[in-house]
Amino acid sequence: MSSIGGCWWVLWILALVLHRANPEFLQWSQGEHCASMICATDTEQCTDYRDCGSECTEVEICKTTNSGAAESIKIVIVGAGSVGVTTAYALLLDGLASDIVLIDIDKNRALGEVMDLSHAAHFAQARVRVGDYEDCVDAAAVIITAGVNQKPGQTRLDLVKTNYALFQDIVPRIAKFAPETILVVATNPVDVLTHAAHQLSGFPVERVIGSGTAMDTTRFRHELGKHFGVNPRNVHAMIVGEHGDSQLPVWSLATISGMRLKDYCEQAGHEYSQPALEDCAKRTKEAAYEIIQRKGKTNYGVASVLVDVLRPIITHSDAIMTVSRVGTYGGVEDVALSMPCMLNRHGAYQDVPLLLNDREKGALRQSALGVKGVISKL
Repeated sequence: MSSIGGCWWVLWILALVLHRANPEFLQWSQGEHCASMICATDTEQCTDYRDCGSECTEVEICKTTNSGAAESIKIVIVGAGSVGVTTAYALLLDGLASDIVLIDIDKNRALGEVMDLSHAAHFAQARVRVGDYEDCVDAAAVIITAGVNQKPGQTRLDLVKTNYALFQDIVPRIAKFAPETILVVATNPVDVLTHAAHQLSGFPVERVIGSGTAMDTTRFRHELGKHFGVNPRNVHAMIVGEHGDSQLPVWSLATISGMRLKDYCEQAGHEYSQPALEDCAKRTKEAAYEIIQRKGKTNYGVASVLVDVLRPIITHSDAIMTVSRVGTYGGVEDVALSMPCMLNRHGAYQDVPLLLNDREKGALRQSALGVKGVISKL
């Protein structure tokens, strides 16, 4: 009996210690609802989803900290498809935001995703809920993933008319309720739709960011890392231009250990083969097509990249990433393409022009002309 009583004393002392660090812990230990469903009537709370029936509209998740940057950060995701939901899950695990809102035309599906995500959110410091465009108010960023997915055999540009019509509906609604937010576009064709979002929102170019070739750059470093037998984190190489078939690998600036690739091969005793490197670039460009052919969609990679884009925006950390932004590229004005941009809470800035060789400049111009041609037909 005394040993059992001693155990209770230990547990009580532990609870007091945790309460001192985090008062909400003791509230949870005393039985208050840390994870509850808020019903449409807004008058009843329940700890079991079944108690609320079909009237539930959102899930509230208690926060476990009293301070920190994430507590006041709201991120809205428009589109509860595979990319949008995977991005919400990645955000939960990363802890960047305290309030994650999913908006989708199919509210029942969105609610199901939120209910599922809430089981992950129980271990995170965030709230996940279904919302509408009014919930974009005070959002640090709004991510647009809504749109028709690319199918096997399609190029990204094949999606333009359908997804542009969708943007005509959703972008002005976002801008109405969140005129100071940063738009992050992930829907393909991302460069064309980044330009469309800029025009439809009236936002300055730095506050409309396309995920662009950030995903391609990640894939490119992965391929080069495999080829050279080094960690991709130690490969400094990038893809610029269109997020699509005219994308451009910047070979002239690619380095490992601070050395150009040919110099690195000479120092490391590694054979330098330009055809092998071109194969790396080809696999990078065709990666999405192969994944879609095999599983019907891409979602994990792009979701992780979207979180990487959000991180410097939320933390104001001036990170440099290859993202899409409206500007002048290769002498082609008013077009969106990806180049290295500095990201912070004010948006994306291209303060330092990329030093390309003549061949790369020509390829960038052709990429810009291709995207401009699509934009001009909308």
